[in-house]
Amino acid sequence: MVAVASAALVSGSLMLAVPSQASAPAPAAKTIAGSHPSWATASTDAGAIGAATQITGTVYLAGQNAAGLTAYATAVSDPGSASYGKFLSPAAYQARFGATAAQISAVRKWVTGAGLTVVSSTDHAITVRGTSAALTKAFGTGVHQYRVSGKLRHALVRNAVVPASVSAAILGVNGFNSAGTNVVKPDSVQVSRGATTGTADRADSTLPTTATCSDYWGQKLAKGAPAGYTKAPVPFDQCSFYPSQLRKAYGITASGLTGKGATVAIVDAYGSSTMLADANQYSVNHGDKPFKAGQYSEIVDPTQWTDQDLCGGPEGWAPEEALDVDMAHGLAPDANVVYVGANSCNDDDLLSAISTIVDQHLADVVSNSWGEIMHTTDQADVTASEIAAYEQVFKQAAVEGIGIGFSAGDCGDSSPTAAATGANCQPDTSRAQANWPDSDPWVTSVGGTALGLAGKSGTYGFETDMGTHRSALSADGTSWTPFPAPFYFGGGGGTSEDFAQPWYQRRTVPNTVSHTLMTGARSRTAQRVTPDVSMNGDLYTSVLVGISDGAPYSEGGYGGTSVSSPEFAAVQADALQARHHAVGFANPTIYARSGLFTDVVDRQAQHSSIPLSNVTDFGVVSGKLNVRLVTFGQDTSLNAVRGYDSATGVGSPTVSYLKSFRR
Repeated sequence: MVAVASAALVSGSLMLAVPSQASAPAPAAKTIAGSHPSWATASTDAGAIGAATQITGTVYLAGQNAAGLTAYATAVSDPGSASYGKFLSPAAYQARFGATAAQISAVRKWVTGAGLTVVSSTDHAITVRGTSAALTKAFGTGVHQYRVSGKLRHALVRNAVVPASVSAAILGVNGFNSAGTNVVKPDSVQVSRGATTGTADRADSTLPTTATCSDYWGQKLAKGAPAGYTKAPVPFDQCSFYPSQLRKAYGITASGLTGKGATVAIVDAYGSSTMLADANQYSVNHGDKPFKAGQYSEIVDPTQWTDQDLCGGPEGWAPEEALDVDMAHGLAPDANVVYVGANSCNDDDLLSAISTIVDQHLADVVSNSWGEIMHTTDQADVTASEIAAYEQVFKQAAVEGIGIGFSAGDCGDSSPTAAATGANCQPDTSRAQANWPDSDPWVTSVGGTALGLAGKSGTYGFETDMGTHRSALSADGTSWTPFPAPFYFGGGGGTSEDFAQPWYQRRTVPNTVSHTLMTGARSRTAQRVTPDVSMNGDLYTSVLVGISDGAPYSEGGYGGTSVSSPEFAAVQADALQARHHAVGFANPTIYARSGLFTDVVDRQAQHSSIPLSNVTDFGVVSGKLNVRLVTFGQDTSLNAVRGYDSATGVGSPTVSYLKSFRR
């Protein structure tokens, strides 16, 4: 499994912990497991690349005392530990666990001596470029082309081997193989209705031709809609939420907390040209205060942006950025927000953005609304070296008191069956699986729910899991098609085949869940299960987002666990205000206080076999009445049941959770 390979890479740095002991074994050359991809086979080998072809890749640095880093990250994060909350500064972390100047110098000398050029260098990684001949001299293997699915891709001929002189300083390598199709993408989707207000019910029995929604769950019935899962009319869906509604529903308003004194960081790719102005306009439009001077900042460098065609470019990521900033500011209005835009959607650039935040301690909590699957049909899988490099930074964040969260995805169990009809799935998924990076044990995986408001007061009504099926109104307006509806959108989650169960899940996650992989196979060992927590994110309980980015300012509804991740980051900022101290890695506290979360249960399973449903009326779009019948609480093979589950984790936060941090 990948986790085993990752552990093997990390263990290679353990020699650094005892350099002065006479009994320590002499350094040996080290093979980097997984650096030669499984798709690069002899039968698909199309020969060596051109002699002058330049290949770029990354050498990850191991730092010092990997075992000590894991132990300290655990201790400062565990409420039951005497070291709980005794966080280190970035400088103290670097001195104790970071790569030394001597290590970095030795690695640079080795790669340049082999004929490679150093493109960039940090305390975490050294990016190099060179020909196949130079790579052969450095790593003992060159680069060939391989014909995979009719396309030529390049890869190392064998696993890379690093010499004994630098083996203890190197964690892994990445980037020397073609990226394949496994591209990181945002976990959000826009619902086609823009910002609308509830309109009056029609007196006759026809559906409205203007966009219609309810101010709260069940307010208005969809008279004139064809019969769906019940004979009785079902309600129009709720109008897209704005922050004050979410603050009230989740107890933030009642807590009196605003995130004052905390900083939330947002990581996406590229950057919107009008983010601050848009966020301020959005806040004012919905009765909230705009950012104060200096409350919002960003680190973005358009001169360094790459792979825009592959990644969707800044225009493709700008709505995600706006969504994340609007939700973080909306649920923690007095917290500082810093946006860090990666130079592409590639893993190395996104990891570099996170590393920038952690190395400079720019924030107390970090939200990442993006992810990918780990195992693809063309075997462009997440590598052991990538996992080890990310995890090193995640542990550094924990040591410094920074919590890192990731959205759990929008494709339910990410199975091929879900991908066939899902709106935000990777079609190249090879099997049902937990996603990455949210499945890493050192981050908080944030799943999604569908939230229903109760009555005119707008208080919390209910939540069910973020799992929707969708049918369209037929052309003649007399039926729904297809019916019953297929899976369309669902919160990610599941039992990881790649990571063992972390200590904080042992008493909460049922053994039947932790020992059963998403494929149905039985695992002898307990495994990591996601998500950890959940908040509103369903596409049909969407949130409003404001954006211009070169176009006229407008607002539209968005859904996905991209909504949930910044929502929970803001909740953690509010908790930090209550505690008057950094909260750090959230998971141990989440599981220790799981009884303070709302236990989200599928309403269908709880009340009847009839799906919870509503009608979404977008009005006339391009000359055609656009209406959908949507069901909730049907998230692929994931089910929200009593207690912990792989659809919603421990549930959603409450005012009691926030108040538990007060001192």
